[in-house]
Amino acid sequence: MAMCLRRALQSRSLLLLRAPRCVVALSPSSYVSPRDPALEEVSVLGIRGGFFRVGSDYSLGSRRGFAKGKKSKDDNNDEKIQVDPNFGPTVKSTTLSQMEAAIVALSRELSKLRTGRASAGMLDHILVETGGAKMPLNHVAVVSVIDSKTLSVTPYDPTALKAVESAIISSPLGLNPTPDGQRLIAAIPPLTKENMQALCKVVTKSSEDVKQSIRRARQKAQDSIKKVAAGFPKDDIKRLEKEIEEMTKRFVKTADDMCKAKEKEITNS
Repeated sequence: MAMCLRRALQSRSLLLLRAPRCVVALSPSSYVSPRDPALEEVSVLGIRGGFFRVGSDYSLGSRRGFAKGKKSKDDNNDEKIQVDPNFGPTVKSTTLSQMEAAIVALSRELSKLRTGRASAGMLDHILVETGGAKMPLNHVAVVSVIDSKTLSVTPYDPTALKAVESAIISSPLGLNPTPDGQRLIAAIPPLTKENMQALCKVVTKSSEDVKQSIRRARQKAQDSIKKVAAGFPKDDIKRLEKEIEEMTKRFVKTADDMCKAKEKEITNS
Protein backbone atom coordinates (compact mmCIF):
# COMPACT_ATOMS: atom_id res chain seq x y z
CA MET A 1 0.00 0.00 0.00
CA ALA A 2 2.78 2.47 0.93
CA MET A 3 4.64 1.73 -2.29
CA CYS A 4 1.53 2.38 -4.42
CA LEU A 5 0.96 5.73 -2.71
CA ARG A 6 4.62 6.72 -3.25
CA ARG A 7 4.43 5.91 -6.98
CA ALA A 8 1.21 7.93 -7.37
CA LEU A 9 2.82 10.97 -5.76
CA GLN A 10 5.95 10.65 -7.94
CA SER A 11 3.81 10.44 -11.08
CA ARG A 12 1.88 13.54 -10.02
CA SER A 13 5.11 15.51 -9.34
CA LEU A 14 6.56 14.59 -12.74
CA LEU A 15 3.49 15.97 -14.51
CA LEU A 16 3.82 19.27 -12.69
CA LEU A 17 7.51 19.58 -13.56
CA ARG A 18 6.70 19.05 -17.25
CA ALA A 19 4.28 21.98 -17.29
CA PRO A 20 5.18 24.99 -19.55
CA ARG A 21 7.50 27.55 -17.93
CA CYS A 22 5.24 30.63 -18.09
CA VAL A 23 2.82 32.50 -15.87
CA VAL A 24 -0.61 30.89 -16.28
CA ALA A 25 -3.41 29.64 -14.06
CA LEU A 26 -3.82 25.90 -13.88
CA SER A 27 -7.01 24.67 -15.48
CA PRO A 28 -8.45 21.28 -16.47
CA SER A 29 -7.94 22.05 -20.14
CA SER A 30 -4.29 23.14 -19.92
CA TYR A 31 -2.42 20.79 -17.61
CA VAL A 32 -4.42 17.65 -17.17
CA SER A 33 -6.56 15.39 -19.18
CA PRO A 34 -10.15 14.95 -17.98
CA ARG A 35 -9.69 11.21 -18.55
CA ASP A 36 -7.07 11.03 -15.79
CA PRO A 37 -9.01 11.07 -12.48
CA ALA A 38 -5.78 11.15 -10.49
CA LEU A 39 -4.95 14.59 -11.88
CA GLU A 40 -8.42 16.18 -11.95
CA GLU A 41 -7.97 16.96 -8.28
CA VAL A 42 -4.84 18.99 -9.09
CA SER A 43 -6.72 20.99 -11.70
CA VAL A 44 -9.60 21.73 -9.37
CA LEU A 45 -7.24 22.86 -6.64
CA GLY A 46 -5.49 25.06 -9.18
CA ILE A 47 -8.73 26.93 -9.95
CA ARG A 48 -10.16 27.09 -6.45
CA GLY A 49 -6.97 27.82 -4.61
CA GLY A 50 -5.43 30.19 -7.10
CA PHE A 51 -2.30 28.32 -8.17
CA PHE A 52 0.02 30.44 -10.32
CA ARG A 53 3.23 29.23 -11.87
CA VAL A 54 6.31 31.46 -12.08
CA GLY A 55 9.15 29.51 -13.70
CA SER A 56 9.07 26.20 -11.89
CA ASP A 57 7.83 27.59 -8.54
CA TYR A 58 4.25 27.85 -7.32
CA SER A 59 2.53 29.95 -4.77
CA LEU A 60 -0.93 29.82 -3.36
CA GLY A 61 -2.99 33.01 -3.61
CA SER A 62 -6.53 34.10 -2.89
CA ARG A 63 -9.29 34.24 -5.51
CA ARG A 64 -9.06 38.01 -6.06
CA GLY A 65 -5.25 37.96 -6.19
CA PHE A 66 -3.15 40.99 -5.24
CA ALA A 67 -4.37 44.49 -6.06
CA LYS A 68 -1.86 46.87 -7.56
CA GLY A 69 -0.63 49.52 -5.21
CA LYS A 70 -2.32 52.91 -5.79
CA LYS A 71 -1.18 56.25 -4.60
CA SER A 72 -3.44 57.55 -1.94
CA LYS A 73 -5.16 60.86 -2.68
CA ASP A 74 -4.08 61.99 0.73
CA ASP A 75 -0.38 61.22 0.20
CA ASN A 76 0.38 64.90 -0.46
CA ASN A 77 -1.78 66.32 2.31
CA ASP A 78 1.30 67.23 4.28
CA GLU A 79 2.61 69.45 1.49
CA LYS A 80 1.93 73.12 2.14
CA ILE A 81 1.79 75.89 -0.44
CA GLN A 82 4.49 78.44 0.23
CA VAL A 83 3.04 81.93 -0.25
CA ASP A 84 4.84 85.26 -0.07
CA PRO A 85 3.37 87.17 2.90
CA ASN A 86 3.64 90.36 0.80
CA PHE A 87 1.59 88.84 -2.01
CA GLY A 88 -1.45 91.09 -1.46
CA PRO A 89 0.42 94.43 -1.51
CA THR A 90 2.49 93.25 -4.48
CA VAL A 91 -0.57 92.36 -6.54
CA LYS A 92 -2.25 95.68 -5.74
CA SER A 93 0.89 97.64 -6.54
CA THR A 94 1.39 95.86 -9.88
CA THR A 95 -2.26 96.28 -10.85
CA LEU A 96 -2.18 99.96 -9.88
CA SER A 97 0.88 100.55 -12.07
CA GLN A 98 -0.74 98.85 -15.06
CA MET A 99 -3.95 100.84 -14.72
CA GLU A 100 -2.09 104.11 -14.27
CA ALA A 101 -0.09 103.36 -17.42
CA ALA A 102 -3.36 102.86 -19.31
CA ILE A 103 -4.62 106.27 -18.16
CA VAL A 104 -1.34 107.94 -19.13
CA ALA A 105 -1.59 106.36 -22.61
CA LEU A 106 -5.18 107.64 -22.92
CA SER A 107 -4.12 111.15 -21.93
CA ARG A 108 -1.39 111.06 -24.56
CA GLU A 109 -3.82 109.90 -27.26
CA LEU A 110 -6.41 112.53 -26.39
CA SER A 111 -3.79 115.26 -26.47
CA LYS A 112 -3.12 114.42 -30.12
CA LEU A 113 -6.67 115.34 -31.08
CA ARG A 114 -6.91 118.92 -32.25
CA THR A 115 -9.79 121.04 -31.06
CA GLY A 116 -10.70 124.61 -31.92
CA ARG A 117 -9.12 125.81 -28.65
CA ALA A 118 -5.38 126.35 -28.22
CA SER A 119 -3.64 124.08 -25.73
CA ALA A 120 0.07 123.91 -24.94
CA GLY A 121 -0.05 120.11 -24.67
CA MET A 122 -1.54 119.58 -28.12
CA LEU A 123 1.95 119.67 -29.69
CA ASP A 124 3.71 117.40 -27.18
CA HIS A 125 3.42 114.25 -29.30
CA ILE A 126 5.07 115.83 -32.35
CA LEU A 127 8.59 114.51 -33.03
CA VAL A 128 11.29 116.89 -34.23
CA GLU A 129 14.37 115.60 -36.04
CA THR A 130 17.37 117.58 -34.84
CA GLY A 131 21.02 116.65 -34.38
CA GLY A 132 20.46 113.32 -36.15
CA ALA A 133 17.82 112.18 -33.63
CA LYS A 134 14.07 112.52 -33.18
CA MET A 135 12.85 114.13 -29.98
CA PRO A 136 9.44 115.22 -28.66
CA LEU A 137 8.73 118.87 -29.49
CA ASN A 138 8.39 119.83 -25.82
CA HIS A 139 12.03 118.69 -25.36
CA VAL A 140 13.38 121.12 -27.97
CA ALA A 141 10.99 124.08 -27.62
CA VAL A 142 8.74 125.99 -25.24
CA VAL A 143 5.05 126.01 -26.19
CA SER A 144 2.81 128.70 -24.72
CA VAL A 145 -0.75 129.94 -25.31
CA ILE A 146 -1.09 133.49 -26.63
CA ASP A 147 -4.89 133.33 -26.68
CA SER A 148 -7.63 130.71 -27.13
CA LYS A 149 -6.84 130.48 -30.84
CA THR A 150 -3.06 130.99 -31.00
CA LEU A 151 0.08 129.14 -29.88
CA SER A 152 3.66 130.34 -29.59
CA VAL A 153 6.53 127.88 -30.14
CA THR A 154 10.08 128.99 -29.20
CA PRO A 155 12.96 126.52 -29.78
CA TYR A 156 15.73 126.36 -27.16
CA ASP A 157 18.21 126.36 -30.03
CA PRO A 158 17.33 129.04 -32.64
CA THR A 159 19.00 126.94 -35.34
CA ALA A 160 16.28 124.30 -34.83
CA LEU A 161 13.49 126.72 -35.81
CA LYS A 162 13.16 125.31 -39.31
CA ALA A 163 13.09 121.72 -38.10
CA VAL A 164 10.35 122.53 -35.56
CA GLU A 165 8.30 124.29 -38.24
CA SER A 166 8.56 121.31 -40.60
CA ALA A 167 7.53 118.90 -37.83
CA ILE A 168 4.41 120.93 -36.96
CA ILE A 169 3.36 121.22 -40.61
CA SER A 170 3.86 117.45 -41.12
CA SER A 171 1.71 116.55 -38.09
CA PRO A 172 -1.96 115.55 -38.57
CA LEU A 173 -3.11 118.63 -36.64
CA GLY A 174 -3.46 120.68 -39.82
CA LEU A 175 -1.50 123.67 -38.47
CA ASN A 176 0.55 126.11 -40.57
CA PRO A 177 2.87 128.06 -38.23
CA THR A 178 4.58 131.23 -39.41
CA PRO A 179 8.05 132.43 -38.27
CA ASP A 180 8.12 135.43 -35.96
CA GLY A 181 11.75 136.19 -35.14
CA GLN A 182 13.08 133.26 -33.11
CA ARG A 183 9.66 131.74 -32.54
CA LEU A 184 6.73 130.32 -34.46
CA ILE A 185 3.12 131.50 -34.29
CA ALA A 186 0.53 128.80 -34.88
CA ALA A 187 -3.12 129.79 -35.37
CA ILE A 188 -5.71 127.16 -34.45
CA PRO A 189 -8.36 126.99 -37.19
CA PRO A 190 -11.98 126.30 -36.17
CA LEU A 191 -13.33 122.75 -36.56
CA THR A 192 -16.08 121.93 -39.02
CA LYS A 193 -19.09 119.84 -37.97
CA GLU A 194 -17.68 116.85 -39.83
CA ASN A 195 -14.34 117.23 -38.04
CA MET A 196 -16.09 117.28 -34.68
CA GLN A 197 -18.05 114.09 -35.39
CA ALA A 198 -14.94 112.29 -36.59
CA LEU A 199 -12.95 113.39 -33.54
CA CYS A 200 -15.72 112.29 -31.16
CA LYS A 201 -15.63 108.81 -32.73
CA VAL A 202 -11.89 108.68 -32.12
CA VAL A 203 -12.46 109.65 -28.48
CA THR A 204 -15.04 106.88 -28.07
CA LYS A 205 -12.65 104.33 -29.55
CA SER A 206 -9.85 105.51 -27.25
CA SER A 207 -12.20 105.19 -24.27
CA GLU A 208 -13.04 101.57 -25.11
CA ASP A 209 -9.39 100.69 -25.66
CA VAL A 210 -8.26 102.05 -22.29
CA LYS A 211 -11.14 100.31 -20.48
CA GLN A 212 -10.06 97.01 -22.01
CA SER A 213 -6.51 97.62 -20.80
CA ILE A 214 -7.79 98.33 -17.29
CA ARG A 215 -9.92 95.18 -17.26
CA ARG A 216 -7.00 93.09 -18.52
CA ALA A 217 -4.98 94.33 -15.56
CA ARG A 218 -7.84 93.27 -13.28
CA GLN A 219 -8.00 89.82 -14.90
CA LYS A 220 -4.26 89.30 -14.42
CA ALA A 221 -4.64 90.17 -10.74
CA GLN A 222 -7.57 87.77 -10.36
CA ASP A 223 -5.62 84.95 -12.02
CA SER A 224 -2.69 85.52 -9.66
CA ILE A 225 -5.02 85.48 -6.65
CA LYS A 226 -6.63 82.18 -7.73
CA LYS A 227 -3.23 80.49 -7.95
CA VAL A 228 -2.44 81.16 -4.28
CA ALA A 229 -5.97 81.17 -2.84
CA ALA A 230 -5.38 77.86 -1.05
CA GLY A 231 -2.58 79.42 1.00
CA PHE A 232 -4.62 82.35 2.37
CA PRO A 233 -7.68 82.64 4.60
CA LYS A 234 -10.89 83.06 2.58
CA ASP A 235 -11.64 86.42 4.18
CA ASP A 236 -8.27 87.80 3.08
CA ILE A 237 -8.82 86.57 -0.47
CA LYS A 238 -12.27 88.15 -0.65
CA ARG A 239 -10.93 91.42 0.74
CA LEU A 240 -8.12 91.49 -1.84
CA GLU A 241 -10.52 90.72 -4.69
CA LYS A 242 -12.83 93.50 -3.52
CA GLU A 243 -9.97 96.01 -3.43
CA ILE A 244 -8.95 95.07 -6.98
CA GLU A 245 -12.56 95.48 -8.15
CA GLU A 246 -12.87 98.91 -6.51
CA MET A 247 -9.58 99.96 -8.11
CA THR A 248 -10.91 98.88 -11.51
CA LYS A 249 -14.12 100.87 -11.12
CA ARG A 250 -12.17 103.95 -10.06
CA PHE A 251 -9.91 103.89 -13.11
CA VAL A 252 -12.77 103.13 -15.50
CA LYS A 253 -14.58 106.20 -14.15
CA THR A 254 -11.42 108.29 -14.61
CA ALA A 255 -11.21 107.20 -18.24
CA ASP A 256 -14.89 108.03 -18.79
CA ASP A 257 -14.48 111.48 -17.24
CA MET A 258 -11.42 112.25 -19.39
CA CYS A 259 -13.16 111.23 -22.60
CA LYS A 260 -16.35 113.14 -21.78
CA ALA A 261 -14.28 116.26 -21.08
CA LYS A 262 -12.47 115.84 -24.41
CA GLU A 263 -15.74 115.43 -26.30
CA LYS A 264 -17.09 118.56 -24.63
CA GLU A 265 -13.93 120.44 -25.58
CA ILE A 266 -14.32 119.32 -29.21
CA THR A 267 -18.01 120.16 -29.55
CA ASN A 268 -17.72 123.55 -27.79
CA SER A 269 -14.69 124.72 -29.75
